[in-house]
Amino acid sequence: MPFKPAENPKCPKCGKSVYAAEERVAGGHKFHKQCFKCGMCGKMLDSTNCAEHESELYCKNCHGRKYGPKGYGFGGGAGCLSMDTGAQFQSTDGTNGHFEPKPMSKAPEGEGCPRCGGFVYMAEQMLARGRAYHKGCFKCGECKKGLDSVNCCEGPDRNIYCKVCYGKKFGPKGYGYGKGGGALQSDSTLIESEFAPKPSTADTSAIKASPGQGCPRCGGVVFAAEQVLSKGREWHRKCYKCRDCTKTLDSIIACDGPDNDVYCKTCYGKKWGPHGYGFACGSGFLQTDCMTEEQLASQKPLVSNDTTSIKAPEGQGCPRCGGMVFAAEQQLAKGTMWHKKCFNCNECHRPLDSMIACDGPDREIHCRACYGKLFGPKGFGFGHTPTLVSTDVQSAPVQTDQKPMNGPKAKDGKGCTRCGYAVYEAEKMLSKNRIWHKRCFSCFECHKSLDSTNLNDGPNGEIYCRGCYGRNYGPRGVGFGMGAGTLTMA
Repeated sequence: MPFKPAENPKCPKCGKSVYAAEERVAGGHKFHKQCFKCGMCGKMLDSTNCAEHESELYCKNCHGRKYGPKGYGFGGGAGCLSMDTGAQFQSTDGTNGHFEPKPMSKAPEGEGCPRCGGFVYMAEQMLARGRAYHKGCFKCGECKKGLDSVNCCEGPDRNIYCKVCYGKKFGPKGYGYGKGGGALQSDSTLIESEFAPKPSTADTSAIKASPGQGCPRCGGVVFAAEQVLSKGREWHRKCYKCRDCTKTLDSIIACDGPDNDVYCKTCYGKKWGPHGYGFACGSGFLQTDCMTEEQLASQKPLVSNDTTSIKAPEGQGCPRCGGMVFAAEQQLAKGTMWHKKCFNCNECHRPLDSMIACDGPDREIHCRACYGKLFGPKGFGFGHTPTLVSTDVQSAPVQTDQKPMNGPKAKDGKGCTRCGYAVYEAEKMLSKNRIWHKRCFSCFECHKSLDSTNLNDGPNGEIYCRGCYGRNYGPRGVGFGMGAGTLTMA
C-alpha cells in the first residue's frame, strides 16, 4: 500500500500547510507566524490584541473600525462622532495597507526640529541643548547612528554627534591621544574646517562688575554657565585656582584662607597650617618653611602644656598622676578618667586601649598578660597551655599516678573495662556501651590518649588508635598499608 502522508492544516491567508513549530491559532484556524497580522493595517498580532472575523485577522482598532458600532457615542470616546470605516487602509496596489506618510508640516523658523524643520510634538521629542528633535532625527551628524541621552554629544557647530565621532571631530589630537596612549591620532577631520567652526572665546573677565559683586580674582561679571561657588562668593571657573601654585581647584581640594582667597590643601597647610616638629609630610619631619625666625619665635607658647602639672581636687584627677584631665585627652576605665599618656599597664608600662585594659582589684590598670600573672588562676593547665605557671611559692600539684589502684572496686561488668574500679560521671568515657576512666581511655598498644574521633574498638574487647588497629586487624597484601602498592604483611 503506498505511503500517504498526514495532511496538515492550511493557512487561511496564504493557503499553504502550517506545521506545529510555526503555527498561531485564532478563531479555530491555524496561521503561519508571518501571516499572523492585521488584514487592514498589517500590524503583527499576538494572542492579546487579535480579533478574527470570517477567517480574517484584525487588530482590535481595525476590527472596531470595520465591524464595530458606529455613530454618536462610539469611537474615540463618549460624545465623539466616529464614522471611521478604515477606508484609509484599503489599497488597490497590493501594499496591504502600508502607505507613504504624509508630508510633514514645517514649523516656523527656529521653532521646529533642527534637523528636518518640522513640528515636534511632545510624544516624540528628544532634547539636546534646549532644542527638540524628532526621535527619528535624533542621530549622529556623521555616522547617522541613533542617539540617546547617554551617548549624545553636542558639538560647537550646533549639531549632535555620538561620542566616537565627537572625539574624532573635536577631541584633542596628536601624540598620546586617540585609540590608546602613545597613538598618533590626527585624522582628516580638523577643528579649523568649515564644517566645525571654532566656538567663540569671549573674555567674560573683561566685563567688569560692580565693586564687591564680581569674581574676587579678576573683578569680572560671573555668568551662570561658568560660576563656581566658594564661601558664598562667585568665581569664574578659570579663576578658581590656588593663589600660590595656580593649581586648578574643585570643591574637594579647595580651602578658603583667612585672607579671603582660595588655596589647594598643600599650600593652605604650608601657609596657614601648624608648623614645627611632627607636622607636614610625616611625624618627625621638621616643617618650618614659609616662616621666618621671628615668626617662629613669636608663635612659641608662653605657658607649659603639661596638663599633669595642673593638679585636680582630691579624688577627681588622673588616678596615676593626680593631674587635671581635660576632654581632649581623657581615657575612661572603671568610671575614672585617665590621661592618655598615663593609660598604660602598671607592670610592663605597655600603652593600653579599651580592648586590652583590665581593671585590677588594686585600683590599677593592667594589660591582659600582667593581669593573668597577678590575679589569674594558678597551677597546671593555666597560663600558656601546657606550660606550668605558678607564680607563688607553693609548687603546683602534678598527677603522677596514671592507674591508681585505690578506691572501691566495682561489681563485675559495672566498672572501668581496663582497671575495674568504679567510674564516676565526671570522668566517664563511653565505647561500645562500655565505660572507661578518662585516664584509662588510651590505646592498648601505644597508650596514646583517645577520643571519639580516633577510637577503634577491637574484637578482643580493647580499644586502639587507628594505626594500631590497622596493624592488628586491618587488611593485608598488595595495595594496603602505608600507601597504595605497598606490600604490608606485618
